[in-house]
Amino acid sequence: MKLLIKNGRLIDPAAGVDRVLDVLIENGRIREIARAVKKAPGMAVIDARDLVLAPGFIDMHVHLREPGQENKESIESGARAAVHGGFTSLACMANTEPVNDNRSVTEYIIARSRQVGLANIFPVAAVTRGLLGENLVEMADLVEGGAVAFSDDGHCVMKADVIRKALEYAKMLDVPIIEHPEDHSISAEGQVNEGFISYKYGLRGILKAAEEVIVARDLILQERIRSRLHLTHISTAGSVALIRNARRQKTPVSSDATPHHLLLNEERVQNYDPVYKVKPPLRTEADRLELIRGLQDGTIDCIASDHAPHTRDDKDKEFEYAPFGVIGMETSFPVVHDRLVRAKLLTIQRLIELFSTNPARVLGLKDRGRLKPGLPADLTILDLKKRFKIEESDLRSKANNCPFLGWEGQGAVAYTIVSGNIVYNYKEKI
Repeated sequence: MKLLIKNGRLIDPAAGVDRVLDVLIENGRIREIARAVKKAPGMAVIDARDLVLAPGFIDMHVHLREPGQENKESIESGARAAVHGGFTSLACMANTEPVNDNRSVTEYIIARSRQVGLANIFPVAAVTRGLLGENLVEMADLVEGGAVAFSDDGHCVMKADVIRKALEYAKMLDVPIIEHPEDHSISAEGQVNEGFISYKYGLRGILKAAEEVIVARDLILQERIRSRLHLTHISTAGSVALIRNARRQKTPVSSDATPHHLLLNEERVQNYDPVYKVKPPLRTEADRLELIRGLQDGTIDCIASDHAPHTRDDKDKEFEYAPFGVIGMETSFPVVHDRLVRAKLLTIQRLIELFSTNPARVLGLKDRGRLKPGLPADLTILDLKKRFKIEESDLRSKANNCPFLGWEGQGAVAYTIVSGNIVYNYKEKI
């Protein structure tokens, strides 16, 4: 099958390209990129005039729930949500039932994702068996089975000697450790950011130090080990400062922030709506603004959704008893583009780096995150002028715990193309 994309503004930060070009796709790979590619008989054509062609977006922090919790989300429903949001690839976390702490679970996820055939799904295996923080998994065997990274996300690896050994093994295997920075002895049973809002509304607080203590600990270890450490869902100004300083000292570390931490603050919890109950919690406005500065100066490398689906019954409880987490794959691009790019806080080139180029680099996906002849034809095509309104009826996810329902703005995913196949088309809503 041949597909020709004509007259699109191709932005590939990895190659420093930003110009109007044609892209020819054949047999699932990019065949040619040129100023003018001639249409041949029988060739499908997308007229991308006034659209942006980007390397396929990669969401490097997603909870798909399968195996074991398919009532919340399945690999199929999660993949449909992903391509609806412009993500051609995603990395799914290990807190499934059973936990992805052995090769059989990793291989099941890969096999099931190939059956579904919508998005590329890259499993992230657990750091420790059962996510218990005690004994390391068989990391080499899991990498052989297809794991691209290791994370106990949902839990922090609390024992310093365990995370030290994990970083050392990860260095030998050349894979990243994705750390959920939270000292559980500090966060305890907290619900929201500790401060004025928590005191005023009688909600148990989580100190910023719960995150920053682990960020500092891991950076001290990483300064010596020099493995591939990635700190996920950074939420405080203090964490940004620690990472910024570490990078100035040439310590190898990367990090991401979520759309909800970039665009929302702790004031959202004043009405006790459990949709805004997330971990780490929504922080102060000063923290939110510092996260944006971290994106601007390169301290924060990626934007990741931390897509955490829950059933409607589970989330529709009193704030204290509702589970943490929001969904985000379908809304990440439009809300970030509207509130940060249109506000001139980020450029569209930087946004593509954050959603595509850098996640590919962090995860070590050498054939993703760029557009080049011979590479898999994964593209996200964007209509930066199209208006949007986020409505529950449009979501492909099984869950509805979305903090951006009702938001309106400008900028939408037009097409999602995976291995040369159009898996989402905003005109036909496939």
